[in-house]
Amino acid sequence: MRNILVIGAGRSASNLITYLIGKSESENLHVIIGDLSLENAQEHVKNHKNATAIRLDIFKEEERQKAIKNADIVISMLPARFHIEVAKDCVTFGKHMVTASYISDDMKALDEAVKAKGLVFMNEIGLDPGIDHMSAKQVIDRIQDKGGEMILFESFCGGLVAPESDTNLWNYKFTWNPRNVVLAGQGGVAQFIQEGQYKYIPYNRLFRRTEFLEVEGYGKFEAYANRNSLSYRSIYGIDDIPTMYRGTVRRVGYSRAWNMFVQLGMTDDSYILENSENMSYKDFVNAFLPYHPTNTVRLKMRHELKVDQDDVMWAKLLELDIFNADKKVGLKNATPAKILQKILEEKWTLAPEDKDMIVMYHKFGYILNGEKKQIDSKMVILGDDQTFTAMSKTVGLPVAIATLAILNGKIKTPGVQLPIRKEVYNPILKELEEYGIVFKETKMPYIGYNPDEI
Repeated sequence: MRNILVIGAGRSASNLITYLIGKSESENLHVIIGDLSLENAQEHVKNHKNATAIRLDIFKEEERQKAIKNADIVISMLPARFHIEVAKDCVTFGKHMVTASYISDDMKALDEAVKAKGLVFMNEIGLDPGIDHMSAKQVIDRIQDKGGEMILFESFCGGLVAPESDTNLWNYKFTWNPRNVVLAGQGGVAQFIQEGQYKYIPYNRLFRRTEFLEVEGYGKFEAYANRNSLSYRSIYGIDDIPTMYRGTVRRVGYSRAWNMFVQLGMTDDSYILENSENMSYKDFVNAFLPYHPTNTVRLKMRHELKVDQDDVMWAKLLELDIFNADKKVGLKNATPAKILQKILEEKWTLAPEDKDMIVMYHKFGYILNGEKKQIDSKMVILGDDQTFTAMSKTVGLPVAIATLAILNGKIKTPGVQLPIRKEVYNPILKELEEYGIVFKETKMPYIGYNPDEI
């Protein structure tokens, strides 16, 4: 039997584990699921003869190394910051490794050692990053193979709530790590290029500079810019492209509303609020508003944000119950971001019957035979239920398929890498189609941007 060690049995691992266990007979696999919670791991195993659940604390070196030594390949579904110790052990013991996370500087530094041992360390093989890379590179390579010149690439992706489960004024619920949502955009200035002009959006302006999209059958969406779109020019082999933009998708109106929290300072995670445990929700809001001897917190809030009482933005705030004077924060030594997250989780957590949705949208502008052309490529995936979510499907399945391809020697180029080579993306995208993960391509008249207006 070939041993696959999966570290981390969180929500995004359900489809991944189901796929591997499902292939265990035909592929001679034994799947070991390690999690800090043995109960979590056991829920995925369900007494299958080719799977084992173990309690695994990655901070205990002996425990971690023992598990890695016994594996042929290791999948880390841990938070990104915890991959590196697992990766170092994989180098030491000569094990392949797969993650869905961005390649960190520490991971990149292992490249020579990984190559020297002939190992494959596949990263960024989930959804975003992952399916976005593969689907984009497949079309870009196809255009360039025909002699086309890329002049525009825009890519948008978002984890949203399915239309039938969209029951609040924000048109949003948490389908991924809530902390990442609260802190979104704080990783530095958003950078991109439009018609040869470099553009920069600081955090305090990020949610007021949005692009608009439409997906047939699902309506209108907006997108705010991701961190550094420019770095993907060299990764995708389009260094001289004049327009390059990557964005995060939300329903129209979300960004304007979220900007209220940004402007007040409620998304800040850099300092602790005094006596946070005993603050009421109303106290929390008031902490960011100026003193006034007579005005109420609600009135001060409207004045500060310049929001009228009949504005839908105000209704969105009221829906969150943030002016409640009786409800306590209950978090010791909490930052503003942590308190905001707690408040939002009460209203934005998916109900048991709710389903999530993934939207991905690429735009490819290019010149072929002297003519400007455009391809729009769109993917929409709906979750089945709270276990087999759209997020779990789109993150976990590419990880699982890549893992099996590495084990079977179909992916063999060694090194720390992401899935941008044909030997990687073509078979994975083809197999994903069997699970309904399909892009619909439409040939469009080239739109681009007017250089005088950007």
